[in-house]
Amino acid sequence: MIDSRRILKQPWHLSVSVAFFSSLCFWFQVSMAEKTDPSEVRALNSIFEQWDTKPRAGLWNISGDPCSGSALNGTEFEKPENNPAITCDCTYDKNATCHISKLRVFSLNKQGVFPEEFVALRYLTFLNIDQNYFTGPLPAFIGNMSALTILSIAQNSFSGPIPKELGNLKELTMLSFGSNNFSGTLPPELGNLVKLEELYIESCGLSGEIPSTFAKLINMRILHASDIAFSGKIPAFIGNWTKLTDLRFQGNSFEGPIPTNFSQLTSLNDLRISDISNVSSSLDFIRNLKNLKVLNLGFNNLTGQLPSSLFNMSSLTYLFLGNNSLSGPLPSQRLDRLHTIDLSYNYLSGSFPAWVTPLLQLYVSFLSFTFIFMTDSSNINLPGLHCLQRNFQCNRNTPLYTNFSIKCGGRQMRGNDGILYEVEDSALGPATFYVTTDKKWAVSNVGLVYDRPDQSFVKTTDKQVSGTDVTPKLFETSRQSPGSLRYYGLGLHNGPYTVTLQFAETVFVSRTNQTWQSLGRRVFDIYIQGNLIRKDFDISKEAGGVNRAVKRPFKVNVTENYLDIHLFWAGKGTCCIPEQGDYGPLISAVHATSDFTPTTPGKKRRTGLIVGIAVPVGVVILLLLFAVIYMRRKTSEKDDDEDLLGLGPRLNTFSFAELRAATEDFNPSNKLGEGGYGPVYKGTLSDGRVVAMKQLSVASHQGKSQFVTEIATISAVQHRNLVKLYGCCTEGTQRILVYEYLENKSLDQALFGRNDLHLDWPTRFNILLGTARGLAYLHEESRPRIVHRDVKASNILLDAELSPKISDFGLAKLYDDEKTHISTRVAGTIGYLAPEYAMRGHLTEKADVFGFGVVALEIISGRPNSDNNLDPERIYLLEWAWTLHENDQSLGLVDPRLTEFDENDATRLIKAALLCTQASPMMRPSMSRVVAILSGDIEASTVMSKPSYLTDWDFKDVTTCSFLVDDDTSSTESVVVHK
Repeated sequence: MIDSRRILKQPWHLSVSVAFFSSLCFWFQVSMAEKTDPSEVRALNSIFEQWDTKPRAGLWNISGDPCSGSALNGTEFEKPENNPAITCDCTYDKNATCHISKLRVFSLNKQGVFPEEFVALRYLTFLNIDQNYFTGPLPAFIGNMSALTILSIAQNSFSGPIPKELGNLKELTMLSFGSNNFSGTLPPELGNLVKLEELYIESCGLSGEIPSTFAKLINMRILHASDIAFSGKIPAFIGNWTKLTDLRFQGNSFEGPIPTNFSQLTSLNDLRISDISNVSSSLDFIRNLKNLKVLNLGFNNLTGQLPSSLFNMSSLTYLFLGNNSLSGPLPSQRLDRLHTIDLSYNYLSGSFPAWVTPLLQLYVSFLSFTFIFMTDSSNINLPGLHCLQRNFQCNRNTPLYTNFSIKCGGRQMRGNDGILYEVEDSALGPATFYVTTDKKWAVSNVGLVYDRPDQSFVKTTDKQVSGTDVTPKLFETSRQSPGSLRYYGLGLHNGPYTVTLQFAETVFVSRTNQTWQSLGRRVFDIYIQGNLIRKDFDISKEAGGVNRAVKRPFKVNVTENYLDIHLFWAGKGTCCIPEQGDYGPLISAVHATSDFTPTTPGKKRRTGLIVGIAVPVGVVILLLLFAVIYMRRKTSEKDDDEDLLGLGPRLNTFSFAELRAATEDFNPSNKLGEGGYGPVYKGTLSDGRVVAMKQLSVASHQGKSQFVTEIATISAVQHRNLVKLYGCCTEGTQRILVYEYLENKSLDQALFGRNDLHLDWPTRFNILLGTARGLAYLHEESRPRIVHRDVKASNILLDAELSPKISDFGLAKLYDDEKTHISTRVAGTIGYLAPEYAMRGHLTEKADVFGFGVVALEIISGRPNSDNNLDPERIYLLEWAWTLHENDQSLGLVDPRLTEFDENDATRLIKAALLCTQASPMMRPSMSRVVAILSGDIEASTVMSKPSYLTDWDFKDVTTCSFLVDDDTSSTESVVVHK
């Protein structure tokens, strides 16, 4: 039955209105569907489909007409919930056509490449795809997006070189591509972007010099270019960019001095330059920069008097001039606005002015570990200050202590190691210090996160940290500094000490996550007693991942009753991932203990008498023991031990029991492979580190020789593209090397094996470039210089990020700058051996260049250097490559599994590989030149003709090819002349 009362109560006129309005909206949407350029609709749909993204419901329409809803109605474009977002301009064709003018896909962790469909968005003026995980190269067609005024692709994982076509975007006013994995140098063509006002390129992966064409960028207002391996001098033409307000050069490789014409940059508000120490610079250029708010010129070898005018600049708030060579007194006056000052580690003198008072809310690091000569500090009372002057007055010459332990950033606790770590949870500021009441140790911090209101210098985590033999609770809090963090031991007895530093990366996420948050890199330097102990220290790399503990012991010598541990951020690593200020040193605990037992003055005389009697008796006994041992020692064992003992500083040594436990008694399931030296096992050490162990076969004399050679060479060199040696075991007849473990195994397995790794073009390019850099280091930078002798795909290992590391130095040959080695014993792998080495034993670094050329062809083609399963003309990779090259079909060499690759890059790499495999060593480039070719810094010279070993030999008949390879008992002579 129908309820008539409900009918009467229904507002019929409202129903009609709603129906009418709905019909009107439908008609309006239908009419609007015809307004957006159809080619742009197709392009946008394709881009979003590839990126697996779509707009939020109710904002704008991706399935119909995108120029609808928030794309037209004035909704704030960068509103967080309007993401992804577009804006349309419908003023074309008398308001009959709409074009997409802005596009934003921000911080959504989308994956994919930069699609070619972007070319269809011809009216796009604004593109922001920051904070995703887009990969692959930045394609050349981006140069066709000529309407762009703002382009931001920062905090992604793009790789390869920056395309020169980017210089075609002459309307750009803002360009940002920082925090990516690019390679090569800045293209000179970017100098054509004369309208550019803002350039953000920090941590982008580039290197080289800033092109001279950038002199034309006179409209530049902001340049952030830290954490880039720029070389050469800071260009003087930057002094002509008079509109500059913000300039940042930190963590670069510039040479000094700072250009004096920077005095023309009178609009500067923020100036940060560091690490220019090869020559001195002057502060004279600062006098005219009246608008400065932030001035950070630490670590630049600045000399001369400290200008008093700095302290009276009306806008200056933050002043960091630490670690220079400035002299003179402190100025008598300071404007109140200047509240954070660092003048530590200079040569200032005199007394403190009246404005220095502990009652003032003022951060001053010339008070915190100032280390400046103060002739009179009686007018100030800051507890512990007198301990921290340059001559360390506290307990000087009357030492009290032989150890100290600190729980950095946290409360006192006792670890499983029995050590009591003292509380260190003081509220350190941007330039402050703290000295314990017993004057046993102290801590100071210098540094400020300028763009972050929260200036906390302690990091906490609720995640369980693994891999520690102390206690996971030790890592629940850590001290972080955005600049310089120092721990000092005071009043120590002089002598040898072991300093143990405990780290864990508890801020970043795993680098295997493939999110923009996984791009974070923390890099800092470790100094002890003023000496650089570890450069570019990366906690997560050292530990093998995040939330894993890593302990690093260091041997040091105390000579003046104090110990200086300095963790310093040199501007390298990312600054703002996952949050602004997530950078700089991070440490959980410090422990220092003496390696001796101190004697008290009252016991010295008696001790001397005892020593005087005991030493001669001990010497006689030792001589007798050595005589017996000498007579009974086997000659072969003697030779091996002498080899090992003569290697200089000892590596970390492991007991055989420890390594046996790590491999579960060398369980076959942990076996990684077998070589001429013996088997290789995977193991887990007691501290949680996963390692690879090469166990030398006792029956293999060749293996023993390899072992000795590897210890001598690997311990002498360290590079990010070389496998790291943790230590060894020499217990009894055991000879075991302990290396870092690389989970992605070797390059040949990735290229030719059956695994899940997909090596796309950018990854292959980076593997080639990294391998070239590693070899260039061995040949030209390491001391002693090293020839590897067995460069091949199976000796290139891949870490978690698929970065290459050269392994297996068992065949390495040392050589002197002026000596060419003629080896009586050829060691290497057929297919990678250079002709002069294989046939005549003639060994130089060019033998490695040849092997690299073969590896390069394998990486490009995705196949081994010989494969009998292929057609006869393709069996031998080198011969096939030359056939294609001579027929102008070089790109036919590229692995068909690569659906996308850069043809220009591929052509350049193939040319480089063919140059590397020339018959004459003189015609092959050096590895440093190969690096320059791969990076695009120089052009590869023209390859004229096929090598003689392909034309003169019957290459297809391998039975006629003989190699001069001795048996294992033959000796190898090498002459090293020390200058």
